[in-house]
Amino acid sequence: MPNILALDQGTTGSTAIVVDANGSVIGAGYREVPQFFPQPGEVEHDPADLLSTAVAAGRDAIAAAGVHIDAIGITNQRETVVAWDAATMAPIGRAIVWQDRRTSARCAELRAMGHGDDIRRRTGLLIDPYFSATKFEWILRDAGLRGRVSQGTLRLGTVESWLVANLTGGAHVTDRTNASRTMLADVTTATWDADLLALFSVPRAALPEIVPSTGSFGVCQASWFGHEIPICGLAGDQQAALYAQGCETAGAAKVTYGTGAFLLRHLGADVPQPENAAPGILTTVAATAGDEMAWASEGSVFIAGAAVQWLRDGLGLIEKASDTAALAASVPDTGGVVVVPAFTGLGAPHWHAEARGTITGISRGTTSAHLARAVLEAIAHSTVDLVEAMGGVEALRVDGGASLNNWLMQAQADLLGAPVERPAAVELTAYGAARLAAAGIGAPLRAAAGIGELTIFRPVVDAGHRATRRREWRRAVGAALAWADDADGATG
Repeated sequence: MPNILALDQGTTGSTAIVVDANGSVIGAGYREVPQFFPQPGEVEHDPADLLSTAVAAGRDAIAAAGVHIDAIGITNQRETVVAWDAATMAPIGRAIVWQDRRTSARCAELRAMGHGDDIRRRTGLLIDPYFSATKFEWILRDAGLRGRVSQGTLRLGTVESWLVANLTGGAHVTDRTNASRTMLADVTTATWDADLLALFSVPRAALPEIVPSTGSFGVCQASWFGHEIPICGLAGDQQAALYAQGCETAGAAKVTYGTGAFLLRHLGADVPQPENAAPGILTTVAATAGDEMAWASEGSVFIAGAAVQWLRDGLGLIEKASDTAALAASVPDTGGVVVVPAFTGLGAPHWHAEARGTITGISRGTTSAHLARAVLEAIAHSTVDLVEAMGGVEALRVDGGASLNNWLMQAQADLLGAPVERPAAVELTAYGAARLAAAGIGAPLRAAAGIGELTIFRPVVDAGHRATRRREWRRAVGAALAWADDADGATG
């Protein structure tokens, strides 16, 4: 009866679970990851922290489970980039996190040069600092690092590549889902694109081999978890969650609420035409349990759970995230307040890197309850923006920590006008990695939707009320975008 260790290296912490053959989580571990903010708009990790917290969480999970581990699956925060020395495994500087905006000016230059349509056609992505290409380019501005390429000692990769390299003693791989988020890979073939590598001056020799999401990617050395363990599953966190939910056919959709909110809608196995995607919506590679390829539409909201953290840590209005439900329920509405939490710009479908957060409708009667309710509604509104851009859904699967907030889930159903379905287990990025690893050793696991009872939230407001609230939200977003455009003009 195989037991799978899944490592989920995320933005604010590393989670690990041990899953048995029935899909039950029999052990878990978690360690926080420090973030660094050297300058406004810059977000970094120490790569050593990413590795040490993942390993520590994994050891905790194994100790809690008390079983022999047969395979490892890894999922990770996407787009975050790491550079390291192949010989010593020493990281070269800090990791540049997906939230980092330091390459905004370079992205604006690329758009002005007319590269936008071609990059969208090749990669399914829009030019934005969110993706890895300009981060790699920024790292390689150092001539000394570029010199290491000819010596064969420079390695570049996303977080799962860094973890695999350390756990195995040097294997240099990335899976298709993570490669599709770099803005350097052809989304239809999942291969490095020579023209894009040239555009961003990223040497192919420093990049990992692109592999499927299941297979044999090296053996984790015994020094890490007590015995040698094959690594058999890899996927970026959002594709892992889509696979965990069992969204494996065209039209099935899920949203994961974490630091941000990420909506993926499965497109099936037909090769997509990324240039025909809806404005602001990305095309990405979906995880599969074999060599075949599949794709998904994706929309990313940069700030979701992070807005609740702001209420707690920045404003001191709550002691813990779960307090927001009672606060929101204590008032009949937001009192006219609308919060647009564009703390690091606006993601899909707007893609405005310079937008910043706004609060509209404040009056003398505004209370902490109104603000808390407005923040939760902002998360729900942002998700509806993505669903509408993708053409709607019949039902929406949800996961991630914030999906446990019943008030938020009801608000999501009300604003969406469609049922919201929550599985019994909601921390599904790690479970998706476990499913992939299990498939890699020929021991398939059930999707999360088939384990335990689904909780379904159905809309309870009428279409007129929904339309009014959506108009209020769109007006506030328009104000945030107009402010950003005015600021651009004033400094341009």
